[in-house]
Amino acid sequence: MASVTGGGALDRKLRELTDKMSKAHEVRVGFLENATYADGTPVAMVAAINNFGAPESGIPARPFFSNMIEDNKDGWGDSFGDIIKAVDFDAQKALELMGEGMAGQLREEIVNTSSPALSPVTVLLRERFPTRDGMTFADVIQAMRDVAAGERSGAGNAKPLVWSGHLLNSVDKEVE
Repeated sequence: MASVTGGGALDRKLRELTDKMSKAHEVRVGFLENATYADGTPVAMVAAINNFGAPESGIPARPFFSNMIEDNKDGWGDSFGDIIKAVDFDAQKALELMGEGMAGQLREEIVNTSSPALSPVTVLLRERFPTRDGMTFADVIQAMRDVAAGERSGAGNAKPLVWSGHLLNSVDKEVE
């Protein structure tokens, strides 16, 4: 009958890998709870309205987040496999790097989203309130009246999803 002796080195290596792999277990990417606009509006709420739209308010869907997931999800498993090996199976480091990559993909999608076009009212409001500071509902109503009367913005910022840059700058990741 054969017998196996030793195995201490294997046991130590397996314990070391287990310790590294148990440091972290999840990465969250997107607009985290602490991200708000100056007036306290959660960035996640604004992102969701832009992604899914709000037809009752005249806001069309601009599915930047949904598109990013659809376009990239099939490669995330292989990417994570490559990353976890490259960092010697340190889950914390791997998830940090994976989260940075995914956040970069989300930022890229925000930058690349160009349709549907903004309404003339939104473009006019962007010209009048470049940072959104001080804008009130009364200003929105006035802009609607002005557009209805034929007023249009000059060469204002007409790029969807980028008004003040706050949405783009609020993309974040968190490892737990």
